[in-house]
Amino acid sequence: MPSVTDLMDIESEFSAEELEVRDRVADFVDRRVRPNIGAWFDAAHLPVELVPEMAELGLFGMHLKGHGCPGRSAVEYGIAMQEMEAGDSGLRTVISVQGSLAMSAISKHGSEAQKEKWLPGMAAGELLGCFGLTEPEAGSDPAGMTTRARFEGGRWIIDGAKRWIGLASIADLAIIWAKVDNESARAAGVLDESRLKEGVTEQVRGFIVPTGSAGFTATPIESKLSMRASLQCDIELRGVELDAEAILPENPGMRGPFLCLNEARYGIAWGAMGAARDSIEAALDYAGERRQFDTPLAGFQLTQKKLVDMTVALNQGQLLALRLGRAKDAGTLEPHMISAAKLANCRTAIEIAREARTVFGGNGITTEHSPLRHAVNLESVRTYEGTDEVHTLILGRKLTGLGAFA
Repeated sequence: MPSVTDLMDIESEFSAEELEVRDRVADFVDRRVRPNIGAWFDAAHLPVELVPEMAELGLFGMHLKGHGCPGRSAVEYGIAMQEMEAGDSGLRTVISVQGSLAMSAISKHGSEAQKEKWLPGMAAGELLGCFGLTEPEAGSDPAGMTTRARFEGGRWIIDGAKRWIGLASIADLAIIWAKVDNESARAAGVLDESRLKEGVTEQVRGFIVPTGSAGFTATPIESKLSMRASLQCDIELRGVELDAEAILPENPGMRGPFLCLNEARYGIAWGAMGAARDSIEAALDYAGERRQFDTPLAGFQLTQKKLVDMTVALNQGQLLALRLGRAKDAGTLEPHMISAAKLANCRTAIEIAREARTVFGGNGITTEHSPLRHAVNLESVRTYEGTDEVHTLILGRKLTGLGAFA
């Protein structure tokens, strides 16, 4: 059913197939997420029992093609992420880590043998993956990573650490990004000769690391105030040994992880609008029932102004996400467009969630109502896959032609 917040009749822009995706995922969220999410959030519990159901809905690797992946359109994937994040940002993140990051890395950068080995089981939810890029001292500057892989005796050996890695402690495989020097790359037969003339002495490369490997340790990060119904971890890699074939052969350098990050950022641009929409709908319901001074809250001018301002901003963000999705499906999407949408929609969503909470007064700080939970989750969503500052500088470079990252 269309939302009362759809002031611009955005639903009319969707095909029958896109509406069918929306309705299926929305039904799942209504049945399985909304009745329980307050308790899960309060207990800092990731409901892994939902993973098989997510897989049955075709949410893992939804927009990837081949090797058991659903091969749906970018817009269909975006709509699904909007509905999932209307339930909770942490649960949408499970789908993003699995599909847009781990599976995408294998699909975009892996060999045919790697794709055949891993992707069908991941699409079916039988195998979980994680994506190890961020480090304790390398967040917004991933090129500053210190994790390294060397090639010795026909095997790769990885040492390093990663932080804020979703699903790592329950994952079956990790995509680990590490620096490889030219000597090791040459010995392994994977040296990108074209970069030698540029004076490059090492490059970032991706590796498929089974999490049961000796020396691999993943530890959940506790005491979080945000994304509590999800799982983020520290990873330690101490002399982790891998077969020569563990390296992802395609797209060496930072292009590899950045292509995956853009997939995740795309989903965020849609998902954040789900959290915003749910916050408004919750505020609308509450304002219609709650009475003060013998009048429903919804009957006060100031309350109506809040509801109108939030809903207009929501529709603007939804139209931005839809424009992004149509461009992605048409093959005309440019990276700066993703930055614009991720930056704008995260800002908008967190402002909406905070404002929606005020409609509830003191009652709004409990897990019984969703806006404050969405707001604190969105603090994380706004930060990961590129902070406001990083996306601002990406857009600044597009506008001026000058990089200002340092």
